[in-house]
Amino acid sequence: MNSKEFIARRIAKELKDGDIVNLGIGLPTMVANYVPKDIEVTFQSENGFLGLGPAPEEGKEDKDLTNAGGQPVTMINGGCYFDSATSFAIIRGGHVDITVLGALQVDGHGNIANWMIPNKLIPGMGGAMDLVAGAKKVVVATEHCTKKGEPKILKECIYPLTGAKVVDFIVTELAYIAVTDKGLVLREIAPHVNIEEVINKTDADLIIPDDVKVMDV
Repeated sequence: MNSKEFIARRIAKELKDGDIVNLGIGLPTMVANYVPKDIEVTFQSENGFLGLGPAPEEGKEDKDLTNAGGQPVTMINGGCYFDSATSFAIIRGGHVDITVLGALQVDGHGNIANWMIPNKLIPGMGGAMDLVAGAKKVVVATEHCTKKGEPKILKECIYPLTGAKVVDFIVTELAYIAVTDKGLVLREIAPHVNIEEVINKTDADLIIPDDVKVMDV
């Protein structure tokens, strides 16, 4: 199991029956592959869908059915599509229960930066700003460090923020970290690591309770 699959599997266990769920592009889309079989959730995409299904079989893609990242998708029975105004009314109206987003940086205050690296050409923020403001719960799905080995979980975000004090918890291949009023609390660690390793790879201060659990995926 690679690190991205591990992260997606753990986040999928947070979903509850009846949830309306928005998945950001990249790693977060993998969460849909691991929804527990005993629950039913409805996936929403900000480009105008409710009821996204699994990826289509190769050769059966419909070029007119793509998610916000441009990936081919299918629709479940009862699913529907609509214009962007309706889609963002759903998001801004607080009807999305949980959004799962990737991050360039996240910090000890629950701030998230996931749309811009200074001095690099980027297409824009997209719907992320609306999602972090409108969703009832914001989950960050990210590998713990950059490809250069630099921590992504910082004391303070350096990049421009997508949202301030909006993140509820962070899941990486090393840990499950809750964002609280007192700071970042280490709730779980991956089976293959120890607490010291998580601390060493995290720039932000971590609160370490006595009952840190092992992540179950």
